[in-house]
Amino acid sequence: MRLLAAAPLALAGLGAGTIGYAAGVERNAFTLRRVEVPVLPPGTAPLRVLHVSDVHMLARQARKQAFVRSLADLAPDLVVTTGDNLAGPDGVAAILAALEPLRGVPGVFVLGSNDYYAPKPKNPFKYFWPRHKRVIGEPLPWRALVEGFEELGWYDLTNARRVLSVGSVEVELAGVDDPHLKRDRLAVADPPVDAALPLHVALVHAPEPRALDRFAASGFDLILCGHTHGGQLRVPGFGALVTNCGIDRARARGLSRYGRAWLHVSAGLGTSPYAPVRFACRPEASLLTLVPTR
Repeated sequence: MRLLAAAPLALAGLGAGTIGYAAGVERNAFTLRRVEVPVLPPGTAPLRVLHVSDVHMLARQARKQAFVRSLADLAPDLVVTTGDNLAGPDGVAAILAALEPLRGVPGVFVLGSNDYYAPKPKNPFKYFWPRHKRVIGEPLPWRALVEGFEELGWYDLTNARRVLSVGSVEVELAGVDDPHLKRDRLAVADPPVDAALPLHVALVHAPEPRALDRFAASGFDLILCGHTHGGQLRVPGFGALVTNCGIDRARARGLSRYGRAWLHVSAGLGTSPYAPVRFACRPEASLLTLVPTR
């Protein structure tokens, strides 16, 4: 009987300990995911692509800023950011300062919903209901963010397409605005890729199948996304509970095949300030080493 009486207290203690770990330890345990992607023509020298997403920066987050600054030591050939850089108005100066060491490295970006609008408190269980109503916060200074990225020498791929020299490789790049906000203009994805170019890369913030399908059908080799936070709370042996978009749970984080394309979904470096927890899903940036196909 004493054991039965003690069980609720033990469960409560376990729950409190798990929340404390998720909020106080793991959400600040920044890590680098290293992935090799075989997408280049035979004989091509490897390319190093730094993929950063979902930083959700606030000015007070000094530890996160230091980690982002350290990423310049990786000496990437290309920097890609797939949105949700901000968690409040003061995040613009903070993230631009953190990314300053990467100035001059070729870079491209698209925006996410939390670049346009600040997060707001909401019931986290809504994520289990796929048609839950989106909660839109106050507008954020996204134009200042775009200008700052462009001053770093990076190109805005919001509903746009361009060719960029990366190392010795000419890369065809395309991107769409955030499908989560239905701002994507998918006609950008429709023209077939230029087969004369050796590499074709697409950027999308939220990995909604309607966008992924169009880019894959047009012949893009690699699609880079964020948004999911890798599920943010994962169950060991089961994986992500939710993705907050149309992608299946198995693709919530990391590299997978999507038709003939490779899909890489970053678990991101941050969280909403109203849900500052991560479990079995450390905050991450990714270094993708693109290598020749075998």
